[in-house]
Amino acid sequence: PTYLPTSPALCFHVHAQYSSARAGTMHLPHGPVVTPVFMPVGTKCTVKGLTSDQLLQPSLSPQIILANTYHCALEPGTELIDELGGLHEFMGWPNNLLTDSGGFQMVSLLKLAEITEEGVTFKSPIDGSEMLLTPEESIHHQNHIGSDIIMQLDDVVSSVNVDRQRFETAMERSVRWLDRCIGAHRRFKSQSLP
Repeated sequence: PTYLPTSPALCFHVHAQYSSARAGTMHLPHGPVVTPVFMPVGTKCTVKGLTSDQLLQPSLSPQIILANTYHCALEPGTELIDELGGLHEFMGWPNNLLTDSGGFQMVSLLKLAEITEEGVTFKSPIDGSEMLLTPEESIHHQNHIGSDIIMQLDDVVSSVNVDRQRFETAMERSVRWLDRCIGAHRRFKSQSLP
């Protein structure tokens, strides 16, 4: 793989294309990921019902797992994950990890969220405490987690929302938040922010 200075943690090769479908390989810090790919979800730092050893069996062996930034930040906390060597070490996972930004919870926990230009304030479903998730905090949490691919915090709107103005506001805010995410990212040599 040839990594570019602008993307030292990810390079992508297209091997074949048919119409708009394509097959390729993403080269990431913890190995290649052949695409298209199935990515199991480890919401709270683990894939429910399976140990990492079970996941690594040849019949499963996913090349990448998705972890949820919001839930990792709530429990056990991203600073603790970092102190223990990052999420790869924490869950005993040698392959790649992708973390979402925590933004999807703007839809799934909408009744517990308030969205402003600063970020989104969530009420914890565990104890009712408040967490302000700004673009900078989202990236900070993901840097602590140590995932291979991190995502920007964007203003997520439910697909069943019919308010066009809400979608336009969310789109414009997401672009502004991207600049803030890029400015906050500190581990660009080991984590890709696509």
